[in-house]
Amino acid sequence: MIKTPYLLFLGDAPDPLAAKVAQGIRDWRPDNAVGQFRMEGCKADMKLPDMTLAEAKAAGAQTLVIGVANRGGVISAAWKKVLIEALEEGFDLASGLHNLLRDEPDLKAVAEATGQVLHDVRIPSVKYPIANGEKRKGKRCLAVGTDCSVGKMYTAMAMDRDMKKRGLKSSFRATGQTGILITGEGVPLDAVIADFMAGSIEWLTPDNDDDHWDMIEGQGSLFHVSYSGVTMALVHGGQPDALILCHEPTRDHMRGLPGYKLPTLEALRDTALQLARVANPACEVVGISVNTQHLGEDEAVAYLKEVEDRMGLPTVDPYRHGSDRLVDALVALG
Repeated sequence: MIKTPYLLFLGDAPDPLAAKVAQGIRDWRPDNAVGQFRMEGCKADMKLPDMTLAEAKAAGAQTLVIGVANRGGVISAAWKKVLIEALEEGFDLASGLHNLLRDEPDLKAVAEATGQVLHDVRIPSVKYPIANGEKRKGKRCLAVGTDCSVGKMYTAMAMDRDMKKRGLKSSFRATGQTGILITGEGVPLDAVIADFMAGSIEWLTPDNDDDHWDMIEGQGSLFHVSYSGVTMALVHGGQPDALILCHEPTRDHMRGLPGYKLPTLEALRDTALQLARVANPACEVVGISVNTQHLGEDEAVAYLKEVEDRMGLPTVDPYRHGSDRLVDALVALG
């Protein structure tokens, strides 16, 4: 188990979205986040106290969590001094990057010398099966996006929270590093060997009660040329009964791909539904989740109404306004 609370390491994140791991922990497990550590030039700010390692240790922090999700998931050489000092100060380290802490000889040596623990959460711990496509009992909802980092995890977590408030049966199923760090369990899907990705999601969402919903954390985008494969594994392995379309309306281009524009919500609806019905012919698109964090309140409300009128689906920002109308749409499916 990763010791809490955490000091969130933002490093030299070039923009707020690059620190989405830290943001997810701050928003969904605020009691676990005592402060943030930012290096010179960092453009991200979680609005937590800026702390030195010594200050964070005095405040009770046990683990330095790398809160940055950079392209390729690499441990920057510029971070090494801080990471080594953290081990020497008595912190464990936790990371969800593809570049494993345990594969860095200097970090491994210091951890062994100090008795501290290196937690790499992006390592599959189960021998997953190849998907068989057999129908499972229970119900499943998957968030799919027009792009990466548009709010798919937030949507699933908000819906799971609001369903439980109503006494409905629901489980959030984490499929990425942030979700796993928040909940403590899940499948690090983009680190699973390709042939077993869909099978890992079948394993993650097994038979359940007929009225139980698995809220599956979405990843990537079917329209993102870098990360579409992981999305396909979720669409087929998850066999969703319901899809929630997720969108961030202020993007000029796909995340990390300046030459690619975001697809329309209509294109996402039609493409995702056709692919989902390969594994579950009864699948339906039931709602739209819009990340309005960069819009003012009036602007956000107007945008949500415009999309709802155009698409004919309940459209909300589940983090800003709650997900009740999306939950209503699931309940209406029966």
